[in-house]
Amino acid sequence: MYNNSLLIVEDDADIREILTFNLEDAGFCVQCSISAEDALDKIGPKTSLIILDVMLPGMSGYQLAHRLRQEGNNVPIIFLTARTLENDVLTGFSAGGDDYIQKPFSLNEVLARVKAVLKRYKSDNSLFSIGSLTIDTINQVISIEGAPIELTKKEYDLFILLASKPGTFFTRQAIIDELWQDAPYVVDRTIDVHVARIRTKLGPYRDIIKNKSGFGYYLDSSITTNEKDKLQS
Repeated sequence: MYNNSLLIVEDDADIREILTFNLEDAGFCVQCSISAEDALDKIGPKTSLIILDVMLPGMSGYQLAHRLRQEGNNVPIIFLTARTLENDVLTGFSAGGDDYIQKPFSLNEVLARVKAVLKRYKSDNSLFSIGSLTIDTINQVISIEGAPIELTKKEYDLFILLASKPGTFFTRQAIIDELWQDAPYVVDRTIDVHVARIRTKLGPYRDIIKNKSGFGYYLDSSITTNEKDKLQS
């Protein structure tokens, strides 16, 4: 089974249905949107890949991809389209697409391309660092100078949520909606407690998680090794 959440953005109900059935049968978690505007509300840190129709009502697939890339969102995108002219393909890649599937398509081809793009993306993006703090999203390990930090699952998920969009404020309610969807009685104080525990475990990197009254929490990835050394002294 795959621990990947896919978003299908397609206005054709029959195509949505057949893609959803076969991708879920292959072990993927699938969400669907009928428009780019609706997709913007569903795309989050847990979105592993987007299968994106080019011709959509309102904002086009190209426009959605371009907007995501401008906002710094590098979620892999596979365009799905009946348009096969070379210029159309080049436009898709220029907008930030990772692959291009022509309609009508083979379901085996879709599944193979999804797996290939995810494999390539994970290989390229499984590790990233902030100074000597390393985040391994494949093995779900956060370490400082090679020493793993013992985080609970929720603490890890919260840290990754903040790290997924450095500099972006997440309100307490947004964090609750993202990470505690099945726990309706979680309160703001729960978030504060989890953040305090994460900060304690981060040691010299505790200050990369910042908060601003009325805005929420965000991760400041601008810390440098020299700044980290100052914190330790």
